[in-house]
Amino acid sequence: MLKKLFSGLFRGSDDKPKGAPAAEAVEYKGYQIVSEPADQGGQYRVSGWIRKPAADGGDGHLDHRFERSDLVPGREACDQLMVSKAQRYIDQVGDEMFKPR
Repeated sequence: MLKKLFSGLFRGSDDKPKGAPAAEAVEYKGYQIVSEPADQGGQYRVSGWIRKPAADGGDGHLDHRFERSDLVPGREACDQLMVSKAQRYIDQVGDEMFKPR
């Protein structure tokens, strides 16, 4: 029992949640939503990126890391939840997400 407790407290960097491959980007109101969930022991944590192409039309883009605490048992369901939460966030915040805090 103590071994399990101490291993949880002092686990190495190899024990970090592993990211699943990024899904195809979903376009929404000029933004790109990219689901990139963290695989956590058979469940997936909702996370990814919201991107917006640069205003000048160049190759650059603005990025906002999108992380939520939701855990979902399936990858496809996680991707769908990521997109719906990101769409709601875009509607509420818009370009303000890219401003430094």
